[in-house]
Amino acid sequence: MHELVAVVARGSEAFVAALQRTWDAGDAVLPLDPRLPPPASAALIEAMGPAAVVDPGDGERRSLPGGVPVEPGDALVVATSGTTGAPKGAVLTHAAVEASARATSDRLGVDPAVDGWLACLPLAHVGGLSVVTRALHTGTPLTMLERPDPPAVEAAGRSGGATLVSLVATALARTDTSSYRVVVLGGAAPPATLPANVRTTWGMTETGSGVVYDRRPLDGVALRVQAGELHVRGPMLARSYRDGAPTVDGDGWLRTGDAASIDDAGLLHVVGRIGDVIVTGGEKVWPDPVEAVLRGVAGVGEVAVAGRPDPEWGSAVVAWVVPADPTAPPSLEALRAAVREALAPWAAPRRLVLVDSLPRTTLGKVRRRHLPDPPG
Repeated sequence: MHELVAVVARGSEAFVAALQRTWDAGDAVLPLDPRLPPPASAALIEAMGPAAVVDPGDGERRSLPGGVPVEPGDALVVATSGTTGAPKGAVLTHAAVEASARATSDRLGVDPAVDGWLACLPLAHVGGLSVVTRALHTGTPLTMLERPDPPAVEAAGRSGGATLVSLVATALARTDTSSYRVVVLGGAAPPATLPANVRTTWGMTETGSGVVYDRRPLDGVALRVQAGELHVRGPMLARSYRDGAPTVDGDGWLRTGDAASIDDAGLLHVVGRIGDVIVTGGEKVWPDPVEAVLRGVAGVGEVAVAGRPDPEWGSAVVAWVVPADPTAPPSLEALRAAVREALAPWAAPRRLVLVDSLPRTTLGKVRRRHLPDPPG
């Protein structure tokens, strides 16, 4: 019987060794985020049903009652980010993990003889974990960091040991990545201007990492848009969810829940999560384009946009702003003027909420459902 083993996913060589040992034993790994508070960790373990928990730091293995077996060939069970609800466990097979590693490495022109990966994103999420599995499957040298600390990331690039790194937008903004041949950017929406060595990606836990690079699908990946929703098919998709629910339909298509379009040049344009659309006065407003405009308004440090119930409009567009300077926050009038000029009048925010920070996932995506209610 093949087991699921939860491995505490600290960014260290010890984690990589524990992952490899578990795979060699024919078992699958559930990477467990060490930053989770005990109640959240216990809830995830209960939901995913591992047979044991391993802490690579001290080598301790703790058996758990009621472990649910995995299927032969299963490699990973990765908890989804939970931006739209409770996390689910996506089951990725060894074949899927290898297909992802090969396709991404081919697209980036990775040469194990001269390249090296730096893994510094959280390993409990597929964006960070896939750097490790990519290096293992291609025999590419791997450097590990606990977190994307800018001085440490910069030093790893300057040393020549790492030529490739995966980052999220917040880490990229704080780090000089000019010494890297390629920076793979995932997570939250990318900034408007990017260094020449940055490759933007789109992907989900269920796709085993990014499957679209610079708006073009990887080799072997098919995209289609039906009723405004992006569907994906490819050999790297998750086999199922941990509870047995399918991830794909009978023809192998994954419905992503993202609203998107594909232009005449074959480039993918993702508008946002379908569930995030705001219907205000009968007009549809997508938060992502509004946020992109508001980031350019003087005084805006960070911003998130979502809808809130409104007796007149059905839903009102609301902007939550972290001011760049708390003593000089932007005005609602300035925000509205910028959006009216760039987009449409109905997309302009009707309310402004000033906050100290935005609720985000560990990969930088805003948790819109956790934004505080506007006062009044």
